[in-house]
Amino acid sequence: MNGPAAATLTYVYAVTPPTPALDDVLPTLTGVAGSRVTLLAPVPDGTGPVAFAISDVPRADFEEAVLPARFEDLRWLEETARAHHRVIETLAARTTVLPLRMATLYQDHTRAMRALQDQSQEFATQLARLAAHTEYGVKIYVRPATAPDTGTAAPSAGPGKAYLRARRAQRDAHEDHYRQARTAADRIAEIALRHAADHVAHPPQSGPLATASVGENVINAAFLVPDAEADAFRRAVQAAAEDLPGILLETTGPWAPYSFTALPSAPEAAVSESPVPEAPASAPTATGSPAPEPPPPGPGHEPR
Repeated sequence: MNGPAAATLTYVYAVTPPTPALDDVLPTLTGVAGSRVTLLAPVPDGTGPVAFAISDVPRADFEEAVLPARFEDLRWLEETARAHHRVIETLAARTTVLPLRMATLYQDHTRAMRALQDQSQEFATQLARLAAHTEYGVKIYVRPATAPDTGTAAPSAGPGKAYLRARRAQRDAHEDHYRQARTAADRIAEIALRHAADHVAHPPQSGPLATASVGENVINAAFLVPDAEADAFRRAVQAAAEDLPGILLETTGPWAPYSFTALPSAPEAAVSESPVPEAPASAPTATGSPAPEPPPPGPGHEPR
């Protein structure tokens, strides 16, 4: 149990095998609130199939009563999201990880251990599925159609006709850009059949998360790619849009498998008693620009 119990909570970043591959990084790895990251394993010698990557964080900053206000503080949110993301990516560079939602919290180590043991088999099964796989993101943007110059219309055309022709040309270009996006999406689907083990379609990004200057985001997908197929997948995806000037295709990654961590529901447990697998998103930063694919906010306190 944490000591002193009243001062700290147990913050859980991810599930991972307790492997020697982490021995060189854990002594110096810090996470949320500058706290040291350690492994919480179900057996004393750390040889079990799964462990939690945890930190002891100040109760005053993370207890359930204050978290809603904390998540309204964009600077705090950005710092916490980046720290959470950094820990997961550091672990993922050395072993397989099952990311958990930001602010997955337990009252103490004992209760975190109980949650780990209750789902150890599900965690082990999921880690085996994710081993030697990495997540890549693919976004397709429809570029804005440029309005033609009405000054180049035929001399016999009046201002009204020139305007209508320009608007029609802009509409036709807009529709052509959408056709190109559908073509690119079909090509990506074929590439996924050859090179990816799984995929997830996320809602298109909009508002402050979207890159408005390059157009409308119409496809926002994640792909779980075997490491042996990663280079071929990236090359094929980039080639998919080379003859489609009306769109922008963006590839991100490699990432920890944020999009592929859904666990079977535990029929005898309330949802809030179980660790919540991560889902990818870009949290807004204090300046309004998106952070590099950090995890989304989502308080995950266990029931009291």
